[in-house]
Amino acid sequence: MTSFISHTRDLIQVLSGYEKLILMTIGLSFGTTTHLNASSEEDVKTVAALDTKYQAAVKSNDAATMDQILADDFVLVTGRGKVSSKAALIESARKKEVTYERQDEEPGTQKVRVWGDTAVVTALLWIKAVQGGKPIDYKLWFSDTYVRTPTGWRYVFGQASLRWQKRSQNKTVQPNGSAFFVVIPSGVEESLNIPLFSVSHRRVTSRI
Repeated sequence: MTSFISHTRDLIQVLSGYEKLILMTIGLSFGTTTHLNASSEEDVKTVAALDTKYQAAVKSNDAATMDQILADDFVLVTGRGKVSSKAALIESARKKEVTYERQDEEPGTQKVRVWGDTAVVTALLWIKAVQGGKPIDYKLWFSDTYVRTPTGWRYVFGQASLRWQKRSQNKTVQPNGSAFFVVIPSGVEESLNIPLFSVSHRRVTSRI
């Protein structure tokens, strides 16, 4: 080991100033890359935990914790096009407009990607609750965007997919009298405002 260090020092001494600069640059680049990779991994863990904490806060209608995590200019866009602000979500939590049984990310679906001071979380969320006196039970994919601020990571933008609901079977009848089934996700009729109905049919016989 001592011999190796001695040879390394001799090599550095014979290098020109330009060559020494290149060697130092390579060393600094390696150190910086290692540090960035370590920082990125820590950021992934931090944001993942923060998003899980936010979902738990929503589940328990914890308006104070939601207020800490959400950025002041936060915006949420649902799959049906509804847009909600931070103030609207916090007010809903305070009024307990939704009573949650489940508001949980499905295990193994959470993925966090970090680009510098921006991070995006995607996961499949299962929501089972009572809203406006009516039970709701569905799953949806979401993308949550976080930004690093002087006071830590903040949740700035959320976007959700359309709801995945249990399928219902609707029966209708063809003009020839035979029946067929149309399988449509529950709730789609309401969102499209197109009612499904059964068409009755009777055979008509004519003589020539």
